[in-house]
Amino acid sequence: QVQLVESGGGLVQPGGSLRLSCTASGFTLANYAIGWVRQVPGKERERILCISRSGGVTVYSDSVKGRFTISRDIAKTMVYLQMNRVETEDTAIYYCATSLQTLCTQRAYDYWGQGTQVTVST
Repeated sequence: QVQLVESGGGLVQPGGSLRLSCTASGFTLANYAIGWVRQVPGKERERILCISRSGGVTVYSDSVKGRFTISRDIAKTMVYLQMNRVETEDTAIYYCATSLQTLCTQRAYDYWGQGTQVTVST
């Protein structure tokens, strides 16, 4: 059974940093592209970043360019979303997701974590 689990969300002040983590079970995380998607209640989900099996990064959202990065740990058992210089507009539920493909594409994700809330506020 494919499962993804996010962690690391919380409250952060504007201009601060936060790192989200994504772990998986039921498949080998290292072998597939993993994406991060965020959603503000009442709005559509926004695909923001993806990392391919080989480590190539695709940035889908201009709003996070230069501030957010995606990476894998050395053991390739986790995928991180490093959020720097956060803004109030970054407040959302953040999901990691995969379609069990090796490349980052526009294909809809088939598997999602439960999400982790990030709130940017003073």
